[in-house]
Amino acid sequence: MRKTTLLCLPLVALSQVAVAQDHDHSSPNSAEVTAPVEEESADDPHAGHQAMDHSAMDHGAARDSAEIPRGPPPPEAFSGPLFAADAFVGEEEMAASRAAVAREISGLPVFWFQADRAEYRARGGQDAYLWDVQGYYGGDLDKFWFKSEGEGNFGGELESAEVQGLWSHAIGPWWDLQAGVRQDLTGPERTHAVVGIQGLAPYLFEVDAAAFLSTEGDITARIEAELDQRITQRLILQPRAELNLAAQDIPELGVGAGLDSAELGLRLRYEFTRQFAPYVGIEQEWKVGGSADYARAAGEDPSVTNFVFGVRFWF
Repeated sequence: MRKTTLLCLPLVALSQVAVAQDHDHSSPNSAEVTAPVEEESADDPHAGHQAMDHSAMDHGAARDSAEIPRGPPPPEAFSGPLFAADAFVGEEEMAASRAAVAREISGLPVFWFQADRAEYRARGGQDAYLWDVQGYYGGDLDKFWFKSEGEGNFGGELESAEVQGLWSHAIGPWWDLQAGVRQDLTGPERTHAVVGIQGLAPYLFEVDAAAFLSTEGDITARIEAELDQRITQRLILQPRAELNLAAQDIPELGVGAGLDSAELGLRLRYEFTRQFAPYVGIEQEWKVGGSADYARAAGEDPSVTNFVFGVRFWF
């Protein structure tokens, strides 16, 4: 009977009792009211919860005292093994397994091929074509690179053509050091030793620079740079520049000492996919210094403007 009466007490009365207890622990009324609650707690599992003095619990202080630790982890955090699996499989066996996985991931050979420029060139009544392709096979650090470029006139002979085979070694996150052989396929055939560097310069300029030493003792160099400027996610404007240099005159090739030639172009391409992008553009070529004199002597214009249409693809 007493239990039923207690459960029927209004919630307002209970809250008033709690307030009275919180403000005056010496009040005799507090003791009289709480006594039945203690008596009933043995019979009613909920009675103890109802009698709890929540006002006596300082939850705000508990939150303030439980601050997020800001120091380093305790030493006990590093007392266990570095790799938990070592305790079950064995340290030596797991070390060998991890090394094998690292070799598979980082050294997995990859094949990549790109036609950077495969284009038709409209110029002064004598249209031409040009290719510039490259690719590699290898892992993250060491690769075999192959490159080829050349151009010619429709209905005529090739003006220039070459192939290169290079060993490439990563010397940093953005640069590869390359060395190998270049073979000319037109004119007085020459074989060249090649040393160069290829990678990504600051501000995302793709740079390919190389020096060549021919079997005739001629020293030449080439520097190429291009930059992709995204107008939209698919439309890209690409400025491109190329410089060719020579350490000496090479009359049989029409090359003068110093700056031999310069090219400056602008191409606008549309990527239907990342792997396939047709483009249009314009490129200006100049023969400079002694090379310009050789061109005039051969009846050629040392300055040529090309309107280009082509496709860039890779796989």
